[in-house]
Amino acid sequence: MLFFGWPIFSSSMDRIQKLLVANRGEIAIRVLRAASELGIRTVAVFTYEDRYSLHRFKADEAYQIGQDSDPLKPYLDIEEILRVAKLNKVQAIHPGYGFLSENVQFARRCREEGIIFVGPDPEVMEQLGDKVRSKEVARACGVPVIEDNKERLEDISMALKEARRIGYPIIFKASAGGGGRGMRVIRQEEELEKAFTEARREAGNAFGDDTIFIEKYVDDPKHIEVQILGDRHGNIVHLFERDCSVQRRFQKVVEIAPAPRLRQETREALYRHALAIATKVGYNNAGTVEFLVDHAENVFFIEVNPRIQVEHTVTEEVTGIDLVRSQILIADGQPLHSSIIDIQGQDKIRCNGFAIQCRITTEDPQNEFKPDYGTIIAYRHAGGYGIRLDEGSSYQGVKVSPFFDSMLVKVTAKGRTLKGTGKRLYRALSEFRIRGVKTNIEFLQNVITHPVFEAGEVTVRFIEKHPDLFQVRAKQDQGTKLLRYLADVLVNGHPDVPKPDPSRVFQHAVVPSWDRSVKAQSGTKQRLDELGPEKFAAWMKEQAGVQFTDTTLRDAHQSLLATRVRTQDMLRVAEAFAQHHPQLFSMEVWGGATFDVALRFLHEDPWKRLQLLRSAIPNILLQMLIRGANAVGYTSYPDNLVEKFIEKSWENGVDVFRIFDSLNWIKSMEVSIRAVRERTGGLAEACICYTGDLLDPKRSKYNLHYYLDMARRLEDAGAHVLGIKDMAGLLKPYAAEVLVKELRKAVSLPIHLHTHDTSGIQSATLLKAIESGVHVVDVALASLSGLTSQPNFNVLAEALRNTPHATNFNIDSLNAFSNYWETVREYYYPFESGLMAGTAEVYKHEIPGGQYSNLKPQAISLGLADRMDDIKKAYEEVNLLFGDIVKVTPSSKVVGDLAMFMVTNKLTKEDLFTRGETLSFPESVKGMLRGDLGQPDGGWPKELQRIVLKDEQPYTDLPNAHLPPVDFEKEFETFQKQYDNYQGFSDFLSWKFYPKVFDEYYRFRKQYGDVSSLPTVNFFYGMKPNEEILVDIGTGKTLLIRLLYVAAETDDNGNRAVFFRLNGQTRSVEVKDRKAQVKKVTNPKASGADQIGAPLQGRLSKVFVKGGEAVKKNTPLFTIEAMKMETTITAPRDLTVKQVSLSEGSMVETDDLVVSVG
Repeated sequence: MLFFGWPIFSSSMDRIQKLLVANRGEIAIRVLRAASELGIRTVAVFTYEDRYSLHRFKADEAYQIGQDSDPLKPYLDIEEILRVAKLNKVQAIHPGYGFLSENVQFARRCREEGIIFVGPDPEVMEQLGDKVRSKEVARACGVPVIEDNKERLEDISMALKEARRIGYPIIFKASAGGGGRGMRVIRQEEELEKAFTEARREAGNAFGDDTIFIEKYVDDPKHIEVQILGDRHGNIVHLFERDCSVQRRFQKVVEIAPAPRLRQETREALYRHALAIATKVGYNNAGTVEFLVDHAENVFFIEVNPRIQVEHTVTEEVTGIDLVRSQILIADGQPLHSSIIDIQGQDKIRCNGFAIQCRITTEDPQNEFKPDYGTIIAYRHAGGYGIRLDEGSSYQGVKVSPFFDSMLVKVTAKGRTLKGTGKRLYRALSEFRIRGVKTNIEFLQNVITHPVFEAGEVTVRFIEKHPDLFQVRAKQDQGTKLLRYLADVLVNGHPDVPKPDPSRVFQHAVVPSWDRSVKAQSGTKQRLDELGPEKFAAWMKEQAGVQFTDTTLRDAHQSLLATRVRTQDMLRVAEAFAQHHPQLFSMEVWGGATFDVALRFLHEDPWKRLQLLRSAIPNILLQMLIRGANAVGYTSYPDNLVEKFIEKSWENGVDVFRIFDSLNWIKSMEVSIRAVRERTGGLAEACICYTGDLLDPKRSKYNLHYYLDMARRLEDAGAHVLGIKDMAGLLKPYAAEVLVKELRKAVSLPIHLHTHDTSGIQSATLLKAIESGVHVVDVALASLSGLTSQPNFNVLAEALRNTPHATNFNIDSLNAFSNYWETVREYYYPFESGLMAGTAEVYKHEIPGGQYSNLKPQAISLGLADRMDDIKKAYEEVNLLFGDIVKVTPSSKVVGDLAMFMVTNKLTKEDLFTRGETLSFPESVKGMLRGDLGQPDGGWPKELQRIVLKDEQPYTDLPNAHLPPVDFEKEFETFQKQYDNYQGFSDFLSWKFYPKVFDEYYRFRKQYGDVSSLPTVNFFYGMKPNEEILVDIGTGKTLLIRLLYVAAETDDNGNRAVFFRLNGQTRSVEVKDRKAQVKKVTNPKASGADQIGAPLQGRLSKVFVKGGEAVKKNTPLFTIEAMKMETTITAPRDLTVKQVSLSEGSMVETDDLVVSVG
């Protein structure tokens, strides 16, 4: 400790009445505030690029420096800054940190102009600000130093010579400044030339002085610095030390005061060395003496920073001393022990508790801390006990510039213990909401909660040694993502609704009342769990009345509305429906087309839908549709994948597995039946797919014998329940009577009938089946029944009342739920099939109900909207060409594909044979005739097979017979690497069945979040001006979104601004208008190995090569300057430069083409 008893001076400002801050951002604001507290009038300077920076508005006066085209260099222009100072009668200049803060010439010119420089005298700076000379001072004081170069590094040859003398590894450092600018570690000689050039240029740009020096690189020490404070009267004290070891790219990330886990004798040595150096030069302001401390706690002097440091806040918090205010007072002439500074001696200074500072930056830690730029569309900061914020220009609407430091805000926490302080800091970081740019917040949270950090044992390679720090969960940012989605729909429309009807008025759907406090009455779910599958099947046969399956939540809307009904609309009534109708046999809720459509068009997770419905419907069996060996896909999969899918479906809520094969090939159904029996406690309902007319003697292929034989074989295969799946509604009433009666004789299984009402007569079919002893029938609530859907639940239940077949339902309740769906159905008007009434045409074309509703939008997309009659006729012909096959997904889709192909290309069935050799048939047609979907009864027509497959040979065994089993552990690991670790096993299964669809779903969710929470009307049609909606995004979390307006014009990039109010705060979202012309000229992007692009957004500050030049590997090609750091791109190999596409000074975006090579 050094302290001299000088007389106390007056506490008023003697000389400084007006002060200019020669800096920007956070430190400028910090200085301006300190000056204001002292009653000093303040002046700020700013560049044109920085014109919206908050520091200019915090000052009493603010003036632009430099030309509009120069964003950064004016902050280094000494004469320009002095011009502004003199013009505005400034008495003092505070340089902040960085820029000119360590520039001796600046301090000297201030003195020459009669302006006080708030910092040490030029003579002091000359001895310490230069890192080389400061080592000479340290040696003279007997302070240990790290070996460095003896001769000035004028060129690369001298750098090579000195590096060889010192021995690798070495480190380049900028002589004129710190902050990591100009620092490069070189471990091998071949790295030196590139590093030398980069380090000099970066130092020159940052400090106006490109002098660099070499030091021996001490591997993995602690980086400890001691804060010193001296006045102009010979008094010098230390304010203890800071641990600045948490670094990346030699820039400090997190700082702690005091340094934990140092021996007391080491601390004393640090203080002693720091004060000795300061005393030697007569230090007279705030400064920092920096040291490396190795594992044995040997201390090595690095440098002195003769300025305020970024991390000064932690020292202020543990000592209670305002360093910036003290700087100004010292420059004004006050001694340390004056009443206004009030440092009465070293022994009076106390270090209380711990303080931790971290810097929130707009960088992506998972992408090598790549800077991110753009507009901050939302900014909410933290606060509370023990938290201090030092912000720069951090506010909603600010554009983050590539020219300046990436730091948004410094967050400092204070507490009694290191661990407790860390938890307080973690809490504060969690409170931040910064949207529009990426930040390092989650990375910082990982750092301060890491056991090594909490133990106080961090070293400078802490980040490098712990890659787990980079395992951060992506921010949900649901609000911003949903606004982005809504904005896109408002500007570009929903892709599935190309021509919305603006005159439509949607009503609010009323959910029937129910008592949430009452537990749902036990039903078939509990009975199955109690009895098990075999006994439950026997129970089914014992019931006097017929049982009902409600298909409203799956096949009904699949058949009427192209499977577009969203989970949200189901969940609103699911729990109420289950409470009101516990006597229901089952509800069909999952599988079939709903699986991939949920991912593909609704952007929903089908597994989450199942889980939510299971939770809402705890008492009724849930049923799914499974396509035999195809499960929920359209192609073949390994048996163990199908088995695993069935197992996971059971675990997530499925009770009844309705298993079918699109060609009635039992061999393809066996794996699913076996999986249900062996891996679940559910029911295997194996289906006969009905087609043709068993009463028509002319159609002998699908006669009664065919169906009875198939039923017996399914019973032998292990089915618990026999299903009749009449997907086109072809089972006529009297045929149903015969079929059910004979099936009951042929097998001992309960029988479950599913049909579609396309003909308009299927209620009669159900009545005849019920009279004949069918055990369960499929129906749909009235407003989603009929036509291509199932028969009317409400009507059938009432028709059976007071009969032996009745399972009594409350008709008023059914009608109330039907009314809900009637209102909701209006939301989906673009997906209606257009079929207005039942039609006997179905007996001719035999198109399944679910496919019929999808054919119209498919025809519209192909420009065939007016050719539906031709398509239906072609469908009929194609079926006969294939040999009159069973038509259900996926075989029905193939029939439809060939029918569309014929109509599109104006082909007749004869043309397929006469011109078939030259036709390129749809891949689905080739696949089916190859054997990819299995074998139909009687095989495929040989001649058609030959024409379509040409030289390819078909096969007749199981399509998946030659597929290797899935290695779940290995492939799941690959899946998580491709996407992220937060994708679960159910996501993996979705990916295995639909890799491309899942990939698109994943990318959509990354961009727009979970849109399933949006109301359906807003999901499809956007919002109306001033409309406000409530969006539940989690338990107890609701967003309030109000649309303010959509900008009428686009900007030069073709973007349109959409303005919302989110939770009361205005948000603007820019969205690309896909109809607008882009006015801004953009650079072509690099692609391929022979095109080298910009790795990040920034300024092309230097191009080292020209067209035609031959260069060696690692030769610098160009440099990108961004956020005060430089990145030099080197030649990846020996090559010849063909062309340089951009000139120096150009602004570039990521991947913009700069150099083409050969």
